[in-house]
Amino acid sequence: MTDPLPYFSAVMKTPRPDIPRKTIYRLSIYLRCLARLRENSLGTVSSEALAKAAGVKPTQLRKDLAYFGTFGTRGLGYDVADLSQKISNELGTSSLQPVILVGVGNLGLALLSYRGFEKEGFEIIAAFDAAPQRKRDKEIKQPILGMDELASFIREHGVKMAILSVPVAVAQSVANQLIECGVAGILNFAPIMIAVPEEVMVNNVNLAIELENLSYFIQS
Repeated sequence: MTDPLPYFSAVMKTPRPDIPRKTIYRLSIYLRCLARLRENSLGTVSSEALAKAAGVKPTQLRKDLAYFGTFGTRGLGYDVADLSQKISNELGTSSLQPVILVGVGNLGLALLSYRGFEKEGFEIIAAFDAAPQRKRDKEIKQPILGMDELASFIREHGVKMAILSVPVAVAQSVANQLIECGVAGILNFAPIMIAVPEEVMVNNVNLAIELENLSYFIQS
């Protein structure tokens, strides 16, 4: 089976060291499959059907869920609503989590304009930029604040996650600032590996690497 995380690298210290990183990744896939079942008014689903929808083997699905307890009833399968809620609780997305974005360039504006985050349990509540008053091409609902307001805003709103879409030259220094303010998880779009303490998690999203990978697979 192809590694489901070929383009994301993580530096992390997980609160559940006995649970594989890929299991947590697959939980997100299961949650989306369950959401589609709920949209189609299906109340129960077998492990075989859910596994097929998620692109994994039934044994893998059952093994992943076993890390968090006993689910399902033999002969009846899983209750879709109940399993959705339990997975959401494990992922911490049963209620909206506040997120901030740093770096309001073209990519930052696109991310701020995306409305799908709230559906998945995340709300970008503010953005920060070195030039907050600069005119942008898009109208967004979130306030754009100066970097001098970053620390107080994070403390006041209890923010633990941030999206980083700044230039390479300042990515590390901004990451350091976020960590000093108490941010524990960073989604990094800057094309550079940033160094963080082991208790901080970073997912690095490098679009060029993804395109290179696609380029390899389309070669004749």
